Amino acid sequence: MAYQALYRKYRPSNFDEVVGQTHIIQTLKNAIIQNRIAHAYLFCGPRGTGKTSIAKIFAKTLNCTNSQDAPCGVCENCKMAANGSHPDIIEIDAASNNGVDEVRNLIDKVKYAPMQGKYKIYIIDEVHMMTSGAFNALLKTIEEPPAHVIFIFATTEPNKVLPTIISRCQRFDFNKVSVNDIKYRLSVVCKNEGIEIDQDGLTLIAQLADGGMRDALSILDQCVAYCTSHIDVNDIRKIYGVITSEDIGQLFSSIYKKDVDRFIKDIQKYSDMGMDIKRLTADFIHMLKDSLILDYSENSTLVSDMNKDMIRKYFKSAPIHFRIQCMEELMDTYNKYTYASNALDYLEASLLKISSYSYEPKSNKFESEYDNNSDIEEEDNYETSYDDSSDNSDIIEKSSKIGDKNKVLEKSEISDVSRETLKQSENADNKIILNDDFVVQLLVGANKMERNIDTTKFNNIGQFTSSLEFGKYAATLRNSVIMASGSNYIVVCTSSEIFAKQINEFELNYGYEDFMEVLLGKAKKVFALDKTQQARVLDVFKEKMISGNLPEPFQVQLRRKESITENNMSIEDHMKSLFPNIEIKED
Repeated sequence: MAYQALYRKYRPSNFDEVVGQTHIIQTLKNAIIQNRIAHAYLFCGPRGTGKTSIAKIFAKTLNCTNSQDAPCGVCENCKMAANGSHPDIIEIDAASNNGVDEVRNLIDKVKYAPMQGKYKIYIIDEVHMMTSGAFNALLKTIEEPPAHVIFIFATTEPNKVLPTIISRCQRFDFNKVSVNDIKYRLSVVCKNEGIEIDQDGLTLIAQLADGGMRDALSILDQCVAYCTSHIDVNDIRKIYGVITSEDIGQLFSSIYKKDVDRFIKDIQKYSDMGMDIKRLTADFIHMLKDSLILDYSENSTLVSDMNKDMIRKYFKSAPIHFRIQCMEELMDTYNKYTYASNALDYLEASLLKISSYSYEPKSNKFESEYDNNSDIEEEDNYETSYDDSSDNSDIIEKSSKIGDKNKVLEKSEISDVSRETLKQSENADNKIILNDDFVVQLLVGANKMERNIDTTKFNNIGQFTSSLEFGKYAATLRNSVIMASGSNYIVVCTSSEIFAKQINEFELNYGYEDFMEVLLGKAKKVFALDKTQQARVLDVFKEKMISGNLPEPFQVQLRRKESITENNMSIEDHMKSLFPNIEIKED
């Protein structure tokens, strides 16, 4: 006897053998018991979920002569239905019989009584392929068929079926089969066939099947042909050129840490394995989406347990805004694959762009060492001896009129200069930036947990842009991202030196303490630098950490200005404080 594919050999012969779709099976069973059989059914859902199989089982059950245990599988009707020779169970492929003439021929035969069973049942597969004319020709027959006729339509695209047809049918929506159900069915098949396969292999096949039981059996069939004896998860990956959730997690980690060599080599390795670039991109997007779901709902059942473990291991360390940027970039790249001459180049360019969004150090070693330095970073017990005048003690003045652009105002030179004095001595053409060594000291005194808390609250800054009291504060910080946080200061990074200068000037002239107390819940100073300086400072920080020469953390003390409270101010004074150039006239 010729070899029979596994999905044909193990097609379910009764309702109990069907994997999943319990809600549909229960409804059909109850309809048979209560003798409430509809004249038309519409089965719709993804491929391989059991639409045609359940239609055949339902038809066999209706014509089974054993009413107590239908389908019994031993009566003449059941035997004929099983081998496809039953004269009253007619299967029609609508893809090749989609015209008006074929429908008219069917209508002519409908009026004849069944030859063998109780009902004449027409199973029309891929019904969405029928033309509008064919649908319209069938309308009247579906609406008022003979009592002995039942139509069962199956389709993967119900949106293409005329609404007038759908309204005349009982519609059943088939769900994708769960991974656990697929694994269980595969294990039964493997046991019966004497196939050795581990649990990881079953899980991967179930994931590749994407909710289709037929797809899962076809994949298993191909793996058996390749491996002959024992099927290993690596063999499955070789056959289908796929990567696991673990691989995607490691890839994301490398991108976030700017380990360019590693993630480019990984992508090229996956490509050499025959990996589908579009599938990798789609899986990457799916993992990022799941990570965002977990951020908003930690116990969500929308994310599988396996993906939860991977997300907690690799994705949680990255801030939400970075993952959103990553997901948006990948979705944009996915749409470009259709006209890409080389999809691999598009993906690599996209990942390089995503990596540039990261504000993390460039290597794994640096990241781990930075994390291990948490004991040094804690500054809750610091004695704050840094008065208001020294906030700007490490500020560089770059003047176009001075030949040496790298001249630094050392801390000792301006240690006695107050914020107001420094403001008066500044020239209009000066650029204010922070000294690299000073920023390194701020990083040493920073705390990663503090940064994560502040970043979450900092994302709400858009709510203050229209505020009369804090609008100007929020506007200056709107395009910045927190790089580091201490107990009473934050270091922000901007895309341009101009923005960094603007923030530092604002800190000098006004101070962000009051705004930070409202936004972050703590009064904090704000120090700003651009991306170029950020990269330079992180390299210096890394070198000093490796050599063990990290400086002492800078101790920052807040010295907020005494201000008249709003309650004690007249309306005129309050308006002048908000709008310095306003002219008030008495009416």
